[in-house]
Amino acid sequence: MDKFYIRNNDDDFRNIVENAAYILGISIILAIFTLLVHIYIDFKKKNEILWNLPGCKGNPFFVSCVIIKSIFNQNVINPNVLIFQTICGIYNLFSKEKMARIWFFFKPMIILYTPESVEAVLSSNTILEKKFEYRFLGPWFKSGLITSKGTKWRIRRKLLTSSFHFRILEDFLPIIDYHSLILVQNLRSKVGPQPTDIVYWVTLCTLDILCETAMGKQIHAQKNTDNPYLKALKKASEIFLSRISKPWLWYDTIFQLSSEGRTFKRCVDVMCNFSRKVICERKRELLSEVEGKSYKDDSVIRKKKAFLDLLLHHHLQDGSLTEEDVREEVDTFMFAGHDTTAVGLSWTLYLIGVYPDVQKKLKEEIESIFGNDKEREVTIEDLKQLKYLECVIKESQRLYPSLPLIGREIREDVTINGFKIPGGTSCLVATYLLHHNPDIYPNPEIFDPDRFLPENTTGRHPYAYIPFSAGPRNCIGQRFAMMELKVAIAHVMRNFTIRSLDHRDKLHLTAEMVLRCSEGLRITLEER
Repeated sequence: MDKFYIRNNDDDFRNIVENAAYILGISIILAIFTLLVHIYIDFKKKNEILWNLPGCKGNPFFVSCVIIKSIFNQNVINPNVLIFQTICGIYNLFSKEKMARIWFFFKPMIILYTPESVEAVLSSNTILEKKFEYRFLGPWFKSGLITSKGTKWRIRRKLLTSSFHFRILEDFLPIIDYHSLILVQNLRSKVGPQPTDIVYWVTLCTLDILCETAMGKQIHAQKNTDNPYLKALKKASEIFLSRISKPWLWYDTIFQLSSEGRTFKRCVDVMCNFSRKVICERKRELLSEVEGKSYKDDSVIRKKKAFLDLLLHHHLQDGSLTEEDVREEVDTFMFAGHDTTAVGLSWTLYLIGVYPDVQKKLKEEIESIFGNDKEREVTIEDLKQLKYLECVIKESQRLYPSLPLIGREIREDVTINGFKIPGGTSCLVATYLLHHNPDIYPNPEIFDPDRFLPENTTGRHPYAYIPFSAGPRNCIGQRFAMMELKVAIAHVMRNFTIRSLDHRDKLHLTAEMVLRCSEGLRITLEER
């Protein structure tokens, strides 16, 4: 009887514990639910102005769930493809309103896609701060030209602008020409019916060009893909893009503890140490060249061959840049320059391969300048004569702009298109949508280089075409990029006939830092 009594007590105690746990669980769930409702009501109240702007009325919580689900099911759909398709869909729904509000997780964003609204943001001398995601580059660039703001950005921008004077860019032309010839050699091994992804080869070429023009150092990316700097740059870029689409990694502490954060730090250390070593070596060389004289004496300053030399000139002559400032700008130039130019070059070659009539006309222009010579270096005079090629590049950048989205943070209330945009809102200038606006470009999906003939651009809104951004924070290296594109394409077209294998309707576009095709751009090559 005693044993039976004890068992009953055990059962009663177990039932009490289970009931208490059940009630506690329900209470916690109700408390969390109440807290979320309170947060949502408070969130909606604080963003009341934004809710009344044109845009999807969908609950941002559910929109966030869809994006997060796609992140964890990347075999089904690339989240960057989904995000870009969503932005394009929003444009189709709210094209008449000339702007739209969306939620990226719980962060409000305003999408702009008309010349007037784009001008209001990009031409402003107060809306200069890049979107918050750029702070993720802080460990890498510190406060270089991309990430800096305020007075420091203004001073640095003014100082660096002179480094991209056209006469200085002429010094870079032989370097671009040399590495473009190596690109041709690599592509020659791919001649035949087998497809090749042009993006891969072009990216290696632009990395070689950028590394030598930025640092005066050859990394031989086109010949040695195992280069530690090359691998670190590629991996760091991938992690940066991955972090943007994962809101739980926006917090620095969580990111630094994650495997991606630790890998990112290792990659940044490799690149920064490489840059510092090159800078120190080049500084010693420059000082040895002027031994016994003052570096401030202009008569001893040699003709510069690399962007690094131009920066070290400021460091040694007037002390306006420290060694770390020089490193920041060199690494910034490497990151910002190689990918944008690579995708711009890739899209242009892809479109040339899609449209045989354009390719034929382009070859005729190139043959009129170079004849049958496939190896002669490209000169400044040649670049001036390649007028149709320039139209082809510009139309390619219209259809597939390297920078599909340009972000700005609005710190103070501003009125755009008659709508009040509260401070703290992110603005997304949708370059891709702007360039496909049928009110500006009739039949916008048609590839027509003649759109950029001088007689056809007269009267076009100055902010209707912005492949290199516009206003105070436009791309400082756009003339360098255009020169690089012209030289590389001229060399490729003198040696090959290109055929693109995938129709434009079959491409899945993804808006990362640059506009990519998620499957790559497949072409075949036939030697001329």
